[in-house]
Amino acid sequence: MLERMAFWAMVARETDDGVALAREEVGDDFLGPGTVTIKVHYSSANFKDGLAITPRGGVVRNYPIIPGIDIAGEVVASQDAEFVPGDHVVAHGYGIGVSQNGGFAEYARVPAEWAVKLDGLTTREAAALGTAGYTAAMSVQALLDHGLAPDAGPVLVTGATGGVGSVAVDILAGLGFEVIASTGKTDAGERLAALGAKSVIGRLPEDPEAKVRPLGKAQWAGAVDSVGGKSLAYVLSTIEYGGAAAISGLTGGAELPTTVLPFILRGVALLGIDSVQFPIDRRRKLWTRLGNDLKPQHLSEVENYAPITEAESVLHAILEGRHSGRTVLGVVGEF
Repeated sequence: MLERMAFWAMVARETDDGVALAREEVGDDFLGPGTVTIKVHYSSANFKDGLAITPRGGVVRNYPIIPGIDIAGEVVASQDAEFVPGDHVVAHGYGIGVSQNGGFAEYARVPAEWAVKLDGLTTREAAALGTAGYTAAMSVQALLDHGLAPDAGPVLVTGATGGVGSVAVDILAGLGFEVIASTGKTDAGERLAALGAKSVIGRLPEDPEAKVRPLGKAQWAGAVDSVGGKSLAYVLSTIEYGGAAAISGLTGGAELPTTVLPFILRGVALLGIDSVQFPIDRRRKLWTRLGNDLKPQHLSEVENYAPITEAESVLHAILEGRHSGRTVLGVVGEF
């Protein structure tokens, strides 16, 4: 194991005014439990990280904590034979960044069964994908497992400028699907077209005040939805017979104002996607595919970059709906 050390981290602490995120020098007691110690190259900015620095955000129970649900870097010490110093790895999900100190620091420590060796991806690419990109890949894989094929018809992606949506557009287009991207950002058309979207439409439903019909005109062979709420209800009502929606978000609300009709009259399937507790063996297999046949072809178009010391401003942009794509937070040399 490493000798006792001090390192820099972005630490979230409760204050009288809320939760403050600040640069601190901490000791190795901040590494927490685990068998694999990682020198963090990159983390990334996620909505969940934003909630970690939000009073009563609902994801962190005990402060102080180092946020960062994504860790991408190099193994520097390991008590598990599966990993050796020099291995490039990614770790996300489980309790990282919410109940155990995460990736907004020079070093992190996780159980070996939470870590994934990288194959076909750099640590920066892994961070650019991160939890959101991995969730997108899970969504696409779930649709493929359901039997969706490129010749079945158009596939809808809602929240298409977000982390999940933008990577899903890229992966689906790379597989040959006709992708319809739905977004409320009116200036995003060119960027989504560059990712492979066949066409770009506005938020659904077009009239946000209108009641969603139990069954509407069938339009999509499948969908990747990270919005939820009334938007998902509309999507379900317009999926073609035997189609499916892979769902992973609730930015549009947690309630689902629909009926059983899409399911019992059109045989629509609702595929729930959770990357947090996804079993490690399946997690590792999908990461391998993300470095190979499922690797997004336009990841640089999705990626933004910021030093880790600017994490707070990036997270506020995400929370306020002013963010698009994926932001990689650089750690090495940025403290």
